[in-house]
Amino acid sequence: MDTHVEKINLLSEMIAFSVVDGRLHEREYQFVWIVAQELGISKKDFNELFHQELPTGVIKSEFERIQQFYRLALLMHIDGILHEKEEEAIRQIAINMGLNPSATNRILKLMKASPNAIIPPEVLLGHFQEQHN
Repeated sequence: MDTHVEKINLLSEMIAFSVVDGRLHEREYQFVWIVAQELGISKKDFNELFHQELPTGVIKSEFERIQQFYRLALLMHIDGILHEKEEEAIRQIAINMGLNPSATNRILKLMKASPNAIIPPEVLLGHFQEQHN
């Protein structure tokens, strides 16, 4: 991720998704905060994002869109409660990102079946790269 604006956009999208079920669970907050720290965002800037509107921006590379989809999918599972609104929202987000709907559905199914919702990176990328053949 190259610019500060891209990092803020990524976090803003994660924050917006974390409250799609009507509440912000502590685990969701902690997960997004960990991502913010990895991106070098200060605690003050991070907390201010909760009071701003979601900026519009397109993630250019497919790899970055897949990464963001996976982060959001992990966020969806982090509180241990899989809410129907979250599932609907992530599918719509994936479509808006231009990701293959059948690949996203397979990934979500694999994550749901996994005991900790984590799937290997090569499996994740493999499902999205199938469409390129």
